[in-house]
Amino acid sequence: MSDAILVLEDGVVFRGASFGARGETFGEVVFNTALSGYQEVLTDPSYHGQIVTMTYPHVGNYGVNGTDVESSRVRVAGFVVREAVEAYSNHRATGTLHGYLSGAGIVGIEGIDTRRLTRHIRSLGAMRGGISTEDLDPDSLRARVLQSPDMNGLNLVDPVTTPEPYRAADIVGPSGVEPRFRVAAYDYGIKFNILRLLGEHACDVTVFPANTPASDIAGGSFDGVFLSNGPGDPGAVSVAIGNIKQLLGTTPVFGICLGHQLLAIALGARTYKLKFGHRGINQPVKRLDDGRVEVTSHNHGFAVDPASLDDAEVFGRVEMSHVNLNDDTCEGLRCLDVPAFSVQYHPEASPGPHDARYLFDRFAELMEA
Repeated sequence: MSDAILVLEDGVVFRGASFGARGETFGEVVFNTALSGYQEVLTDPSYHGQIVTMTYPHVGNYGVNGTDVESSRVRVAGFVVREAVEAYSNHRATGTLHGYLSGAGIVGIEGIDTRRLTRHIRSLGAMRGGISTEDLDPDSLRARVLQSPDMNGLNLVDPVTTPEPYRAADIVGPSGVEPRFRVAAYDYGIKFNILRLLGEHACDVTVFPANTPASDIAGGSFDGVFLSNGPGDPGAVSVAIGNIKQLLGTTPVFGICLGHQLLAIALGARTYKLKFGHRGINQPVKRLDDGRVEVTSHNHGFAVDPASLDDAEVFGRVEMSHVNLNDDTCEGLRCLDVPAFSVQYHPEASPGPHDARYLFDRFAELMEA
């Protein structure tokens, strides 16, 4: 086991041991509070460009497998854990976390005080960082960290979107449910479990590249449009915002995560960067229509400014539908004059609870109306 170093842009240094691939990597350092689901986290395209820290200290104990993936490959820029487990135990496992990251070329570091790192990020905010097994000089590594891209203003959709349209059933398999709706899904970094759940709700889904013109979608006789999750700053994805504007009012629209933020901007609202983001699987969210509380899965670093919804009048009235009970941030919106709604969190979970799967039913109801 060789030495490794993690250096943050503010000069704070963490020394540990290498696991996964050797080399060096740069990205925004964030933390995830989930106790399990690390393989889904690793393969979630929303983490593209980020070095993910798991706050749970014992990671890798159930190994990895070929099923618990949310995209075609590992997406994180780097991985940070307190202890990476080699002796996994699970009947579904096919290998170790170390071997999985090594095969994917992902640099990781273990043996650091992840509690200290998490508290630092929580206090000062998510920031750029670098992991290296080659250059162990903090000043040298920090100089390159400061040259790496900042998440503000960064369009990370282009590296993760599909290059060509495809039918979802060809990738995630048939749902076993007879399709009743034809849905066009914009791929800003879509997760496999979203495609599965759309299929289970009688949707025949065609996935399109993020820059597909709205005219191509409008001319395809689709019953609804889905706006997917994805990485980066929503304000930088200008082509997507323009396409959504053209589609609003012509067909039902449902957005999740980045799709929620892009819908809000298209409606005339604003987004902003959270200090350290929401990343975990136990965030309490309140439904404002009936007061019920859901336990939800989250992975986002930006949010919609709820005050700006009052200014979003281009397509009629818009209201906040869900609120985060930890910090009162906007977790959902609905349009009152056009068929469109969205949520900031992940109703498809994977990993996480299933409290919010009713939202896929709501999308189906909109398409039936």
